[in-house]
Amino acid sequence: MQFRQQALAKLQSPEELDLPVRLARPQGRLALGVTVVVMAAASVWAVTGSVASTVGAQAVLTHAQGSYPLQSPVTGQVTAVLARQGERLPANAPVLRVRTDRGDAVVRTVAAGRVTALAAALGQIVRTGTTVASVEKVAHASDPLYATVYVPAENAAAIPAHAPVDLTVASVPAQRYGVLRGHVKAVDRSAQSAQSISAFLGDGQLGEQFTRNGRPVAVLVSLDRSASTRSGYRWSSAGGPPYRLDSMTLAEASIRLADQRPVDWLLP
Repeated sequence: MQFRQQALAKLQSPEELDLPVRLARPQGRLALGVTVVVMAAASVWAVTGSVASTVGAQAVLTHAQGSYPLQSPVTGQVTAVLARQGERLPANAPVLRVRTDRGDAVVRTVAAGRVTALAAALGQIVRTGTTVASVEKVAHASDPLYATVYVPAENAAAIPAHAPVDLTVASVPAQRYGVLRGHVKAVDRSAQSAQSISAFLGDGQLGEQFTRNGRPVAVLVSLDRSASTRSGYRWSSAGGPPYRLDSMTLAEASIRLADQRPVDWLLP
């Protein structure tokens, strides 16, 4: 009862009626001000700022004209291997000699290029249409390398012209020598089948590998040249690897897409 009487007495006392009512503490006003500033800054950034994004895909280093599978035109036994892997040959050059029922026949190159793989060995039986070698179409040793990147079809339309590309090359330790630099040269208009990829690269296994998750779009990447590196190309490190690059080397590509404003994500 004593506490009740004190509370009633305090309510009836008129001495504090003229004091202002405190609607918010200073700490609350500070928090409100910070929130307003942050929201205003976020709104401005959403309209005027930009966000960069990338798409990753498998790639292979090639020359621009690609490769072709060399097939045996006859059935018989290989009696001589006349070319070496890595050798550069002119058109119509002998690669294999095959003994058939009608005598010896020679398997020759269709176009000038470099033998990237030999699939036939001495004494092996080959049949008509069997792939016996892969030949890359390159006429001169100084012909530049390109990277062919097989991008998922749903991402291809977002790739801008001359977009920068970083390539992690399988044969080059990235932690030591960095990544290979390049720019988009061309984006194919149609999705690639396993057969079309195999025909371009001269390798059926790569055709199956690059289409495992669907039919991709081929993006041709021009590698940035550099006279100060041993490889002849520009790297994220100062000198890059102390050796030259070979064609038909696999890589992982990261292509920078066109910048987007954050507000575009909210608009239909």
